[in-house]
Amino acid sequence: MPHPDTLADTRRRATAHHIMANHELLALEVMAFVLRAFPDAPAEFRLGLARIMADEQRHTRMHLDRVAELGMRFGEVPVNGYFWMKAQEFQSLLDYLAGLPLTFEGRNLDHTLDFEEWFRRAGDEKSAGVLRAIHRDEIQHVAFGVHWLKCLKAPGQSDWEAYESSLKWPLRPEKARGKSFHREPRLAAGMSPEFIDELERLL
Repeated sequence: MPHPDTLADTRRRATAHHIMANHELLALEVMAFVLRAFPDAPAEFRLGLARIMADEQRHTRMHLDRVAELGMRFGEVPVNGYFWMKAQEFQSLLDYLAGLPLTFEGRNLDHTLDFEEWFRRAGDEKSAGVLRAIHRDEIQHVAFGVHWLKCLKAPGQSDWEAYESSLKWPLRPEKARGKSFHREPRLAAGMSPEFIDELERLL
């Protein structure tokens, strides 16, 4: 990912959008995988996930549009399949909830705000607007994860215990936050203050 101080360069901004488009596409593919892998999941879960998949498609297109507008073609920059590889280790819905909504998308609650600021500092208000729009959706995606973690965790387990015990190495709680840390979107997503405190303590 380009350093924030380099984003005044058009190609660096295009590269950042290219990488984020790949992340959104991977998230969409993982969600489709989860629908196939766990056909007995509650109908409400499956319908909610399908709605989020529509958001992921829109996010991918928003990034790809900026990639094109900034003069790059999708595929010019190497991409990785890390999200997809981790998804192959999910053995339960809790594994999925801990891995994608609460870690990858949880981390995005920080990253989207950071990139909005960095793009704006680089004079690219359109890219900043893309990240602001995605940030609003990510709050709802994390809220989906919080809701279903509460529904599916073992009786007597705290949210934090259920989350931490469902992570597959090398995923760990530290991966659920950015270098900056924002409490407000996490509260808006329904995380308890205690859960947020645990994340905030991590380096």
